[in-house]
Amino acid sequence: MTTSTPRAFRLTATMPGTPEVDHPRPERLERGNPKRETWNLVDAALPPGRLYAGVWRCEPGRWRIAMGPHEHELFTVLAGRCRIHGIDGHVVEAGPGEAIVLPAGFEGSFEVLEPLTKTYAIVDASG
Repeated sequence: MTTSTPRAFRLTATMPGTPEVDHPRPERLERGNPKRETWNLVDAALPPGRLYAGVWRCEPGRWRIAMGPHEHELFTVLAGRCRIHGIDGHVVEAGPGEAIVLPAGFEGSFEVLEPLTKTYAIVDASG
């Protein structure tokens, strides 16, 4: 049997504006204001890859997103509403207490419908 030691992470920073990992980059902006975001971030080694996790807040807007071939994201909405649009036309909406999983290789857009607060975890298993 494999045993693992639990790890506790402390959110290390609150950073306004500058994009990070899965956050809206100005070149991905479809509509909205990417400067109106803040997040707390944990970046930790998680063999064979990395874990990015924290709390993210953003005002309404819409951005193109693309998960890498080894990235998976799980996020849970704490407040507000959002909608994920897949390039295949599939749409998923979530509100408080609801979660969405973005699979590896996902492409589409992320739309914030109401001021949003979410927790998120991205596992990048690219090694």
